[in-house]
Amino acid sequence: MSSLKISAADWDILKIKLQRKYNHLTPDDLMYNPGEEDALLTRLAKRLRRSQDYIIFTVSKELADLSSNRL
Repeated sequence: MSSLKISAADWDILKIKLQRKYNHLTPDDLMYNPGEEDALLTRLAKRLRRSQDYIIFTVSKELADLSSNRL
């Protein structure tokens, strides 16, 4: 279980950044409800064929600077 917390407002921005970086992700892949971070991370790890640690690192990095246009 991760300690990562994503608010609905942050997710709206983060989702767009993830769609741009990984253009093969579907709306179902990016479905998220606050409090269901573990389900999201597991789904993204499987879909991107990466470890959950990599997904947590990537999401945490993006959350740290949501205003950045950098992917």
